Amino acid sequence: MDIIDRKKLGEEKAKSMELAEESRELEWKYPSFVSELFSGKLRWDLIHPFPEQDPEDKKVGDEFLAKLEKFLRENLDADQVDKNYEIPQNVVKGLADLGCFGMKIPKEYGGLELSKVNYNRAIGLVASVCASTAVFLSAHQSIGVPQPLLLFGTDEQKKKYLPQFAKGAVSAFALTEPNVGSDPAKMCTTAVPTEDGNYYIINGEKLWCTNGNVADILIVMAQTPSKFVDGREKKQITAFIVEKNMPGFEVAHRCSFMGLHGIQNGLLRFKNMKVPKENILWGLGQGLKLALITLNTGRLTVPAAASAVGRVCLKISRNFALERNQWGSPVGKHEAIAAKLSAMASNLFAMESVTWLTSNFADRHMMDIRLEAAMAKLFTTEISLVIANDTVQIRGGRGYESSLSLKGRGDKGLPVERIYRDARINTIIEGTSEIMHLFIAREAMDMHVRRINNILSRKRSLIQKIGAAFEAMFFYAWWYPSQWIYLPKNLGKMDLALKRHVRFVDKNCHRLARNMFHAMMKYQQGLEKKQAILFRLVDIGQNLFAMAASCAQAELLLKKDPNGEGKKAKELADLFCRQTRISVKHEFDNLFSKNDPLAYHIAQEILAGDFAWMEKDIVDPY
Repeated sequence: MDIIDRKKLGEEKAKSMELAEESRELEWKYPSFVSELFSGKLRWDLIHPFPEQDPEDKKVGDEFLAKLEKFLRENLDADQVDKNYEIPQNVVKGLADLGCFGMKIPKEYGGLELSKVNYNRAIGLVASVCASTAVFLSAHQSIGVPQPLLLFGTDEQKKKYLPQFAKGAVSAFALTEPNVGSDPAKMCTTAVPTEDGNYYIINGEKLWCTNGNVADILIVMAQTPSKFVDGREKKQITAFIVEKNMPGFEVAHRCSFMGLHGIQNGLLRFKNMKVPKENILWGLGQGLKLALITLNTGRLTVPAAASAVGRVCLKISRNFALERNQWGSPVGKHEAIAAKLSAMASNLFAMESVTWLTSNFADRHMMDIRLEAAMAKLFTTEISLVIANDTVQIRGGRGYESSLSLKGRGDKGLPVERIYRDARINTIIEGTSEIMHLFIAREAMDMHVRRINNILSRKRSLIQKIGAAFEAMFFYAWWYPSQWIYLPKNLGKMDLALKRHVRFVDKNCHRLARNMFHAMMKYQQGLEKKQAILFRLVDIGQNLFAMAASCAQAELLLKKDPNGEGKKAKELADLFCRQTRISVKHEFDNLFSKNDPLAYHIAQEILAGDFAWMEKDIVDPY
């Protein structure tokens, strides 16, 4: 990024930001509904009518899901997976025989070649039974080797590895290191070329690599020798296809977690591992960009899984709220529990709307979904935690007690406690909620950053900079006043309650756009430190996105079945939007909160030990 000020940021942070900028997708080849929202435009035509799955494709998915459901019912005992910390080999083999390891792999390589929608439906079905098994399958092909191999692999690489995956070979993606999380500029794993240039020698460690302990083939990210451009060092992160039988590979430790007891996740070591140069995926220095692009569609399985688990929670909560009597009536008749049930259902409808809207976009290849996918992941995982927590609360002691214990004393062994433990990881994996906020904020500001870059870029001549300045001046002379003028769009014939909410989205996307612009102008390069403001802007954007998606899907269902499911869908969308409008207004009112500086000041005092007196009378965990 040309406008990075090294003096203000510090050399190390500047390098990290430059690497992140260079790894972004720089162009927007297709429209993005969310990007347009942040620029002050409601592109209702992009999501209305709500995209539906092709009937023939749905038939393919229905047939596969029927076979998968039968297998899961007869073979997968999620309680035993959780207890034994192991997915049984007969289950793994059975899933492989069904083709589950090749769901996204083209038929020419022996895979099923399912659409994104059908693939996500399948992962959701597995997640409704066992989150560990769903993560095992998803990590293998959503972010493991098959997905980036399909996107960036050579014909030789595809022919060699894709048939192996379709038959059941397990894959993993090794990026994170013990001391390196979201800042790949600090990556320590290295890949040094041999003298003849035919091989690379990999040394280093990777942590929390899902499936890494049992993977047959992995993608390993490593630092290759830096390039020097204009006298400045540019780090090169490169992706390598690595096989477990290559000398120098070691599984040093298996990690154990709060939930997902069945996953194989650990610490991997690479000691003088010799990898052929032909195993470089995409090219030298392309590793981080490969990872980011892979995650655009890869992370869509998380919303699908979260939504499926939400459906399980709704059914469990509904049945218990009917069965459990307190003070002469079912607990569902009491307003406190009723409020949780209605919020659960309306939030779930919004989750489903965002998930399947984005999944359909991914299949159609006519939308840039980097923002939609990130928002779907952020929105659904945060909401799913609320739903899981409320399910525990509704069931009380039975929610907190494990399913095996419930069964042991003759009660229904419903896995609410396990669902809650397993759901907690969703706001961490494949980009924490905090990283998702920052990623979305950066992409949302791209229309402004590009114009600033054109003016300040060191690569442009003075004449080009002057031209870019005039171009920006004319753009903002029109764009900025337009964000203060609200002219209602013609939304066509639609339900009045839903139309009212879409109008709210339309009006408030203008307010969102101008407030983001105000924040950029006020804080300029210091805005990256104002994460509280950025997070609120993103939360407003994701709420507007979820409202629009919910209204679009409800409108579709209402037209298909006005007196049945459509009517109920409208009620859910109406309730979700009513409640979300309150959140949007609150975020706007507190966008530039005067409490932020005080909160940050106190946090620094805590770090300095000024509040250590609050930690007395405990047995020190350190």
